[in-house]
Amino acid sequence: MHTETYIIKGMHCASCSSLIERTLKKVEGVQSVEVNYGTEKTKVSFDPSKTSPQIFSRQIESLGYSLIISQTAEEMGMSTDEHAMHLGLSQSKKEKLDEINDMKMKVISAIPLALISVFIMGWDILSQFKIVSEVPLVWGEFFHHLLPIMATYTLFVVGKPYLLGFYRFLRYGKANMDTLIGLGTSVAFIYSFIVSAFEETLLKSFPNVSNTYFDVTIVVITFIALGKYLEARSKIKTGDAIEKLINLQAKTALVVREGKELEISVSEVKHGDLIIVKPGTKIPVDGVITEGSSYINESMVTGEPMPAQKKIGDGVVAGTINTSGSFVFKATKVGSETLLAQIIKMVEEAQGSKAPIQALADKISSVFVPIVLVIAFLTLGIWLIVGSQYLGFSQALSFGLVSFVGILVIACPCALGLATPTAIIVGVGKGAKEGILIKDAATLEKLHKVDTVIVDKTGTITIGRPTLVDIHNLSNFRDDELISILASLEKRSEHPIAHAIVNYAQDKNIQTENISDFTGIQGKGLKGLIKGVEYYVGNVKLIKDLGLEFDTSKIEQFTAQGKTPVILATKEMVLGFVMVADEIKPESKQAVADLHKLGIKVVMLTGDDEKAAGHMASLVGIDDVIAHVLPEDKLEKIKSLQSQGRIVAMAGDGVNDAPALAQADVGIAMGTGTDVAIESAGITLLGGDISKLVKAIKLSKMTMRGIKQNLFWAFIYNIIGIPLAGGLFYPIFGWLLSPVFAGFAMAMSSVSVVSNSLRIKGKKL
Repeated sequence: MHTETYIIKGMHCASCSSLIERTLKKVEGVQSVEVNYGTEKTKVSFDPSKTSPQIFSRQIESLGYSLIISQTAEEMGMSTDEHAMHLGLSQSKKEKLDEINDMKMKVISAIPLALISVFIMGWDILSQFKIVSEVPLVWGEFFHHLLPIMATYTLFVVGKPYLLGFYRFLRYGKANMDTLIGLGTSVAFIYSFIVSAFEETLLKSFPNVSNTYFDVTIVVITFIALGKYLEARSKIKTGDAIEKLINLQAKTALVVREGKELEISVSEVKHGDLIIVKPGTKIPVDGVITEGSSYINESMVTGEPMPAQKKIGDGVVAGTINTSGSFVFKATKVGSETLLAQIIKMVEEAQGSKAPIQALADKISSVFVPIVLVIAFLTLGIWLIVGSQYLGFSQALSFGLVSFVGILVIACPCALGLATPTAIIVGVGKGAKEGILIKDAATLEKLHKVDTVIVDKTGTITIGRPTLVDIHNLSNFRDDELISILASLEKRSEHPIAHAIVNYAQDKNIQTENISDFTGIQGKGLKGLIKGVEYYVGNVKLIKDLGLEFDTSKIEQFTAQGKTPVILATKEMVLGFVMVADEIKPESKQAVADLHKLGIKVVMLTGDDEKAAGHMASLVGIDDVIAHVLPEDKLEKIKSLQSQGRIVAMAGDGVNDAPALAQADVGIAMGTGTDVAIESAGITLLGGDISKLVKAIKLSKMTMRGIKQNLFWAFIYNIIGIPLAGGLFYPIFGWLLSPVFAGFAMAMSSVSVVSNSLRIKGKKL
C-alpha cells in the first residue's frame, strides 16, 4: 500500500470533506481516505497497481473539486509533499491568496447592493408599524424594478459557487453546503421573479401574493460570501507556523570545493561537503563543526532564547542562526533528512490528522445536508397544509418559503467542520514554536487526560552524563592544583567519569601537566608521574591496597546519594577526593512542582539502588520511585499502572525506552539536538527540557478546551437555529426568523469558531 497526501481545490465546507471521503473510498484499490477541511488536504492509502491520483481527481471533478497532482514532482522523483517543500509551498499559498482576493472583489461589489436592499427592507418594515411614512409610489416602482436586477447579479455572479452546488445536486445527487445555499436562494429568486412577472394574473386568484424575496437573495448571498471571505482569511493565519518553519530554511550555502569557495543552492549540497558559515547567517543543512567555534541561536529547535556555544565536534542544525564567530562544518544530513525538514513534515502531518473528538462532528456533517433538505421540504409542506387552514394559502406559502429558505441557509455545518481542525492546526503550530513536536492530533487529545507521568531518571530528570559535583581537598594544594593533577591523569583514560573531571578542568580553564610512567590499575584506578611525584587516582579499594589511613564515612554518605568518589593520593597520604554524579537538570524541580499543580502524579523509574534514587527523588519532589528497573521491566510497570485505571505518559530518551514509550498512553521522547528520535514517541521535546512537558500538557488542555467550546457553539447554533428558522415558535410567540438574519448568523458562526481557535496562539503556556 502506498500513502500520499494531496491538496484539494474547491472545498468550501465540512460537508465537502465527507462527500470527497465517501467518493474516494468507493474507488477500487483505495484502502483508506482522510480528508481534512482545515488544511484542505486528503491523505489516501491505495494500491498503485489498481488506481492512481489521476483517477481520484476524475472522480471528484464532477462534484466541483480537483486534486493537485504535481507532474514536476513525479519527473523529479519526489513525493508531492517533498516537491511542495522544495518549492517552499509558495504556489499553494499564492493560489490561496488569489482565491481570497477574488472573494474580496465579489464581496466588495455585493455589499452596496446588500445595503440598498436592507434600506428598502427596513423602510418597508418600519412603515408597517407607522414609524415612518409609506414608500412613495415613484420610489416603490423604482425599487420594484431595481431589486430584480441587483438580485440577478448577486445570484449569478457572486452566488455562482452555490448555483453550481445546486446544479451538481440535481445532476449527480450529491449534496453539500453549497447545495443548501444554492437551493434556498434560487427558490427565493424564482418565486419572486414569477410573482413580479405575472403579478396581475396571480393577484386575481391569490389577492395576498405580492411579497417578493429579491432582497433575501441579495443579502443572504452577500452575508455568506462575506463570512466565507473572513473565514478563508482567518484560516490562512492558522497555518502560520508551517510558513514560518519553511521560511527558516536557508536558500544558499557557501561550500568549499576543489579549494574554492562557491555559493550554491541548498538543494545542491551533498553529504560530506565542507560549508563555511559567517556571522549572522543561517546554517543551511545539518552537520558537524570541523573548524572554528561560535554561539548559535537554536531557539527554533529548542525554544531556548539564549545562544548555545558550539565548538569542533559539536553538531549544528539547519535553520539555526550563527550569531558571532565564523566556522566550517561538514554536511551530514541534507534535503529531507535535516531536522528542520523532519519538523516541517511532522507538523504538517499532525495538523492534517484528525483527533478522535472530531469523529462525532464528521458523522453529523456526513448526514447533515440530506437531513436538512428533508427538514426544509417537510417544513414547507407543513406550512402549506396546516398554515393554509389558519392563514390562507398565499400567507402560508409566503411564510413557508421564508422558513424553507431560512432552514437551508442557517443549517450550515461549516462551524461544525472547522471546530476541531482549526484548533489542532493552531495548537500543533504553537507547540512547534516552543520546541514541542506533536506527532498527531490523537496524541494531543490524549495528553490532556493524563494523570500519571513516568520519568526516566537519566537524561530526563538528570543531565544524562557524569559531572563533577563536589571537591573535598585534604591537602595543602589549592583546589585548582588538585583538579589539575586529577585531570592530567584522567586525560589518558576513556572512562566516562574521567571525561567528567577533564571537562570540568576545561570549563574552569585549569591547565593540565605532562605525565610519564602512566599505568592503568584494573578495576581500581590508575597512576602516573607528574614533576617527579607519583600520584594515584582511583576508588576506595585502591587506597586500601596502598595501606593508607582514610575515613570513608563521608564517602559512604555521598555514595548513598548516588555519587561516585574519585580519590587522589600519593604513596604517603590521601590528598583529597571529588564526587562525580549525573547532575539534576536545573529545571527538573520546578517542572515536577508544576506537574503537581496540574494534579499529575510523578513516578521515577531508575536502575539505581533505592537509597540513591530516593535521595534524588526527594531533591526534585517526585511522588514515587521504582528502583532497580531494567529497560525491559519499564513496560511491565506501565502496564501495572494502566491496570489500576491510570492514564500514563512516559518521558524517556526515545531510543532504549521505545517499548515503554509505545505502551504508555502518551510517549514523550526527550530529544536532544539533532539526535531527536521523532518517530519513537507521540510527542518529542526538543532540547530534552522536562519543563516543556508541563507546557505540552497545558497546550493539550488549552487546545481541547478550545475544541469543546467550538463544538458546543456549533451544536447549539444549529439546535436553536433550525427550529427557529422553521417557524416552530411562530404559533406560540409569533417568531419567524428572516433568512437575512439566518445568513448573517451562519456567516458569523464560522468566523467565530476560527477566531476562537486563533485565541490559542496568543495564550501563554
